[in-house]
Amino acid sequence: MNPHEVGVFFDRDGTINVDLDYLSDPKKLKLIPGAVEAIKEANDLGVRVFVITNQSGVARGLYDEKDVQAVHHRLQEVLKQYGARIDALFYCPHHPNYGIPPYRKVCTCRKPNTGMLKEAQKSFGINLKASFVVGDKCTDIETGRNAGCGTVLVLTGYGTTEAEECGKRSDYVARDIYDAWKHIKQTIERGIHD
Repeated sequence: MNPHEVGVFFDRDGTINVDLDYLSDPKKLKLIPGAVEAIKEANDLGVRVFVITNQSGVARGLYDEKDVQAVHHRLQEVLKQYGARIDALFYCPHHPNYGIPPYRKVCTCRKPNTGMLKEAQKSFGINLKASFVVGDKCTDIETGRNAGCGTVLVLTGYGTTEAEECGKRSDYVARDIYDAWKHIKQTIERGIHD
């Protein structure tokens, strides 16, 4: 398996950065310890790194898409200082029940749907069956399962409260993003050498 065909899809809030409930101010972005190292090591191995995040705060009128993009720009800036990067950041601004048009709608991108992963698959030639979804919520695990990816639940963010419900459905339960990456790296290396 070519590492460039492998994608690691990280949830954002509670997985990469501290979850502040509807983060919209780039100045409030605070990375979870180990996030930079996990992303940089994935970069160095040639694995594609993506963010997939539901941002229903847009639909709810709490902030707009420019705010989401500003937070993502800041995230990339911080990572760049350490020689790390995210290949693409995907977000879903929709919600099926709340908010204002055109954001209040049933869509294919909102997790646990797989629209964001399929976009990465199409744009980057990702093999979803060889890829992984990492997040702190059951919806992240369901997204990965729906796409045929490996799944890792992290015990940061909402992970400790969600673990009872979906910890057994994930392939691995990790302390944090760096522990998740170590598991993924071992899995990839086993697959490459099989």
